[in-house]
Amino acid sequence: QVQLVESGGGLVQAGGSLNLSCATSGRTFSSEPIGWFRRAPGKDYEFVAVTSWSGVSTFYADVVKGRFTISRDNAKNLVYLQMNNLKPEDTAVYYCAADPEGDWRTKMAYAYWGQGTQVTVSS
Repeated sequence: QVQLVESGGGLVQAGGSLNLSCATSGRTFSSEPIGWFRRAPGKDYEFVAVTSWSGVSTFYADVVKGRFTISRDNAKNLVYLQMNNLKPEDTAVYYCAADPEGDWRTKMAYAYWGQGTQVTVSS
């Protein structure tokens, strides 16, 4: 059974940092891109970042560029999202997703999703 499990969310003040983790199991995703999305209350899913299978190539949404860093450790089946200088507008449930086909920036491209981890940034 394929599973993606996010962790590391929580409550943080504006300007603070959090490091999210995504643990994969059930099959190997080491040869595929993995992305992070988020969903704020009352809003649709929003692309955050994606990493290539090697971690060499990464791509970020403009709103997080320069503040968030995506990385992966294929030996441990982990993907990370380091979030710095957090803002209240970053408050959302954050999801990792795997096995994309097509546009990596779209929710529809991904076949597997985690259950999400809540990130709340207070002002």
